Amino acid sequence: MEFKSLAKDTVIYGMSSIVGRFLNYLLVPLYTAKIAAESGGYGVVTNVYAYTALILVLLTFGMETTFFRFANKGEDDPKRVFSTTLITVSVLAVVFFILVLLNIHSVSAFLGYADHPVYVWTMAATVALDAIQAIPFCYLRYQHRPYRFLMLKLLFIGLNVVLNLLAFLVLPLFTGHATDVVFVFLINLFCTAFVTIFFIKELSLVRYGLDTKLLRQMLSYSWPMLVLGLAGILNQAADKILYPKLVEGHQGQVDLGIYGAAVKIAMIMAMITQAFRYAYEPIVFGKALDKNSKEYYAKAMKYFLIFTLMAFLAVVAYIGILKYIIGRDYWEGLRVVPIVMAAEIMMGVYFNLSFWYKLIDKTIWGLWFSLAGVIVLLVINIIFVPKVGYIACAWGGFAGYATAMVFSYIVGQQKNPIRYPMHEMMIYVLLTTILFMGMTLANRCLPLWAAVMVNTLLFAVFVVYMVKKDFPVSALLEKIKGRRSK
Repeated sequence: MEFKSLAKDTVIYGMSSIVGRFLNYLLVPLYTAKIAAESGGYGVVTNVYAYTALILVLLTFGMETTFFRFANKGEDDPKRVFSTTLITVSVLAVVFFILVLLNIHSVSAFLGYADHPVYVWTMAATVALDAIQAIPFCYLRYQHRPYRFLMLKLLFIGLNVVLNLLAFLVLPLFTGHATDVVFVFLINLFCTAFVTIFFIKELSLVRYGLDTKLLRQMLSYSWPMLVLGLAGILNQAADKILYPKLVEGHQGQVDLGIYGAAVKIAMIMAMITQAFRYAYEPIVFGKALDKNSKEYYAKAMKYFLIFTLMAFLAVVAYIGILKYIIGRDYWEGLRVVPIVMAAEIMMGVYFNLSFWYKLIDKTIWGLWFSLAGVIVLLVINIIFVPKVGYIACAWGGFAGYATAMVFSYIVGQQKNPIRYPMHEMMIYVLLTTILFMGMTLANRCLPLWAAVMVNTLLFAVFVVYMVKKDFPVSALLEKIKGRRSK
């Protein structure tokens, strides 16, 4: 039953992530068509959102995972845990926003936007609201209410897409000139604020108050999670933050825009990982005391790897079509897509491995693993970006996640061993590697229509092996017949 619940919730959370990303993909061709690559405008968007992601981790400081841990312990009222978490994060978010406003000119100059402080204060307001919203969204996951979660996520995304289409397609018809990139940030702020209205019921739970004793316990658990979260987001955002400083001048923003646009295609892997995390995290903490929990974690790891490898091959197989998501001026960045997707797979594996130290309250281990990964990423970026450009950003993320993943596996097998089906998983990895090489060769040497045909056959090889090995049709039909007979 747990796997059924995991599968159902993953599909629903995945809809919010996948459909949302798909709708946001509508914005990628819009931005890359209306914001010329040589203008560097999309580089500004990429850079600002990288800072936003980093600050969001700081403001939530690991309290999402901490909430699940303490709400499931059974020692405290979950509503009391929620109100303590919400009040703490909200106060920190408001203080952050006020400090940015009071120092807007110095902060804008530090970030490289002295002439555009509006970029900074809109970013600060948006990330403060996002931090506050993160806790009610956690509460929905705790209550296993994926449909409400889905509706609110899609509300934000749909409104965001509509307003962007109006701003970049309709508004220029009246003004006679191109829309400024500041509208990207203003629209995001408006949509975030609008969705907050729908959390009035959850926000009203602050009446349960702030439990200072509980907060001290939660903070002792969460501060390593903060560093863990920072390390994780740095693996995703550090390259986009550092790039304009390592490649100075206008060219840095141009290159960053090309890299940022290409990475959007690779984000299908992030969608799957995020959907899996939304569904998996509450279940893991809820099953912590079950006798068969380790067997469950091992199977979940295997299925996660299978489906992410399948998604990896799907993107590579049809990259010749998917590239039209972004403007032609940005196509030179497509070479980073497989590298970024592989890095996302390792990040997902690392997320699965991370539960051994979360469940025994030894989150300090996550701190060390993630720091090791960040150091590797930073060293690669600092040394190689000035020499080879944004391709070093992709390889830096790959190496960073690989480092954290390997360390977590080695130490985890000593401290809290789980018998993962390594032999079966490695066969899938080997098969994916061989098929990837064949697809890459087809993409380089054949016209688009022929490459698509060849790659479809290669992709079918993976699907057939997967069905035969782990999802036999005969067994599925037997289950369906059994249900009907009942």
